[in-house]
Amino acid sequence: MTGPDRSRPTGPVHDPTAATGPVHDPTDATHPVRDATGPAPGLAPAGRGSGLTHEEERAVEQALALVGGSSRRPSLRWEAPGEGPGGGPGSDPGDLTEALPEAPAPADRPGGRVRSSAPPPPPTLSWDRARAAAARAGRAGPPPTIRLPLDRALGHVLAEALGALTDLPSFDTSAMDGWAVAGPGPWAFGAGAGLLAGRGPATALPDGAAVRIATGARVPPDTTAVIRSEHAHADEAKGLLHARRPVVAGQDIRPRGQECRSGEQLVPAGTVVTPAVLGLAAAAGYDALPAVPRPRVDILVLGDELLASGLPHDGLIRDALGPMLGPWLRALGAEVSGPRRLGDDAEALREALTGSDADLIVTTGGTASGPVDHVHPVLDALGAELLVDGAAVRPGHPMLLARLPVPGQSRGTPDGPYLVGLPGNPLAAVSGLLTLAEPLLAGLAGRPAQDAYRALVHAEVHGHPHDTRLVPVVHRAGRAGGRDHVAPLRYNGPAMLRGIAAADGLAVVPPGGVRSGTEVEILDLPWAPATPWTEGCFT
Repeated sequence: MTGPDRSRPTGPVHDPTAATGPVHDPTDATHPVRDATGPAPGLAPAGRGSGLTHEEERAVEQALALVGGSSRRPSLRWEAPGEGPGGGPGSDPGDLTEALPEAPAPADRPGGRVRSSAPPPPPTLSWDRARAAAARAGRAGPPPTIRLPLDRALGHVLAEALGALTDLPSFDTSAMDGWAVAGPGPWAFGAGAGLLAGRGPATALPDGAAVRIATGARVPPDTTAVIRSEHAHADEAKGLLHARRPVVAGQDIRPRGQECRSGEQLVPAGTVVTPAVLGLAAAAGYDALPAVPRPRVDILVLGDELLASGLPHDGLIRDALGPMLGPWLRALGAEVSGPRRLGDDAEALREALTGSDADLIVTTGGTASGPVDHVHPVLDALGAELLVDGAAVRPGHPMLLARLPVPGQSRGTPDGPYLVGLPGNPLAAVSGLLTLAEPLLAGLAGRPAQDAYRALVHAEVHGHPHDTRLVPVVHRAGRAGGRDHVAPLRYNGPAMLRGIAAADGLAVVPPGGVRSGTEVEILDLPWAPATPWTEGCFT
């Protein structure tokens, strides 16, 4: 499971790129992709004439047989003696490996390619296709509907359009404190407090008469206008009211139905319930709202090397994803249980998956093909359907999306909970969150998909030769008439969080990279609209 996007976080990776120079991911080396009809570059075919010793040929044969037993990768791959998949330390198996054609079994040709009876694995999806697949999965069926009282509906998504249950306002009301007048002035008035909000209907107002009125009070029938207190002079001695400026019929009166008529749509289905939506719903007569329940999410943290507290020591490192994922998923609208730490235990993982009643299970680590990477074998044993098995994106390419069967389901397409498998490296996990979990949860919660937009990037950003890169960026306002833009951040290696902690978005960098001044697609972080643009030492 070696490679730049390992499913287990290692120690900090230094990013040598300065802010003023091109932003480059040191893990994304350009590797030649071998032809499936011949050996990997630098390797002669095993067997006669290969130049390998008998012991080396036997090592290759054993490695091929081991890979062939993996439920994740039934098609076998070449491995150089003494190296992991991909042909060298620090290389990426996603760059170098592809299915090999069928060949005689190792008994027929020692060290050669091995026949596999299993179907070939699905091709790795491009980043945008992987994200689209997650969005489709989230919207595969109509979301359920629940009714929530107003004090519990905040943050949910409306399952139905919100129509007005009454006219707003439901009667003619005064928009100001002042005087209700009828006909031309001056107007006679009597003593008393006048008309107050919340009182019953008043009697009709005859021509030439005036009455004091408070904001929100019902306007008497036959009222011509409301004159604001500061625009009127009351002669208490004569009992006459004079206007200080011309009076226009209907002024400062809110007529019935001015904002909406009964039955008129106020907000569409799919709207997130904000405090303002709650206020509108209450004004329109609602006591409860039809809402989509928040998707329930379980988090399973895998890895024997992870510590829940204290300083790293003796090869053990702190679990960064357990504390991060719960708040992040809640920000995406999910109801999240506390993270469970399972270690590298296949049976514990199987029991956790079969015992979960969540809509989505998120795992961290274990998505590659190393000796303790159990996610693929357990999913295969449970009969799960792999919807996304790797994505052409850096960091985070070993991410996956699957659907589990419901307990007791033995045939047919699985229709149980979804599972998003995140790589164990922190920034790679963030990439998986935004690529798979965010669009999936948006569909399950009935939320509209994040609107795509583009922004100028003010730096050259190196790209991977074949894959999309997701690079942490920060928005900056243009100066002296310049355009707003984004600046890429340092510390963007797959095991790093320092860059994403200062970011308000991720730039989607196409294969090959972009030059300074190029527009790139931006993925906002869920809290970015609520925080000011960041200026700091990370650019």
